[in-house]
Amino acid sequence: MSEEKMLVDVRELKQYFPVRTGWGKVLPLKAVDGVSFTIRHGETLGLVGESGCGKTTVGRTLLRLYKPTGGEFYFDGELVTEKNMPSLRKQMQMVFQDPYSSLNPRMTVEDIIGEPLDVHHLYSNKAERREKILSLMETVGLNAEHATRYAHEFSGGQRQRIGIARALAVNPKFIVCDEPVSALDVSIQAQVVNMFEELQEKLGVAYLFIAHDLLVVRHISHRIAVMYLGRMVELADADEIYDHPMHPYSKSLLSSVPIPDPRIARERRRIVLSGDIPSPLNAPSGCPFRTRCPYGQDDCAECMPELKEVESGHFVACHHMEDAARMKEGVQLR
Repeated sequence: MSEEKMLVDVRELKQYFPVRTGWGKVLPLKAVDGVSFTIRHGETLGLVGESGCGKTTVGRTLLRLYKPTGGEFYFDGELVTEKNMPSLRKQMQMVFQDPYSSLNPRMTVEDIIGEPLDVHHLYSNKAERREKILSLMETVGLNAEHATRYAHEFSGGQRQRIGIARALAVNPKFIVCDEPVSALDVSIQAQVVNMFEELQEKLGVAYLFIAHDLLVVRHISHRIAVMYLGRMVELADADEIYDHPMHPYSKSLLSSVPIPDPRIARERRRIVLSGDIPSPLNAPSGCPFRTRCPYGQDDCAECMPELKEVESGHFVACHHMEDAARMKEGVQLR
């Protein structure tokens, strides 16, 4: 990694949930199992993977919505703990996936956006509070007359804008975006994604952008991390990971992305994995991907491969990457 000071520095983050399996037995569900990454000031790190791989849990654990089982999280050089999290809360915010359930239906838009200002005492009088709320609404493309309305009176895209304005109210340095466009119509998704980019350029905020849509992730992210069953298997610059994926799972994931050019789409080979994702309650030993990997060997069951830098800025966790590298090309996106 670069020697520059990182805004977000996550080291071996773990999040286990105790699950009762009957007869009084409790097993740990390893939702996140030793994930490490960094995010620079003003950078967007995209986090992708199949449903249930632990993406959302990573974001929620960073903001202490879940108490981490293990690992360390440094924010702007300071170790985040239970004790200092309240003072850091203002600098870290979250935009939730579902704009329908993340807003209080009994509160007006003005009160929803103003709540962080109330909690952190960020105004001296009601006039200043009102002025800040209207400024935030204008920033995210809402009109002043919307202030007295309730969340149910808005479309999905407008509701997500309200959630974004609420997150921006305390002027954070870092925002976790938990699939912020997945619940929106495709026509609205582009507007919201473009707004995220404009806000980043204007305010210098950094994002952890969690999403399923790989084309959206490539569009907005500077770097992309790929997760599988609670582990990180690949991390690289956005263009690099799309044009030259190295991990077998990343290759398969990217081969499923639709391409608008019919000629390129016909030439490309779809890489279909065998089997299903194992349960995190009973994950395979060693590399969690080995049960579906076409290159899995005996040593893959013995230990989890380390996330190593194989090229400048390109990290991969695979024991047999050389074999995977010989997989037929054709997953590039144009």
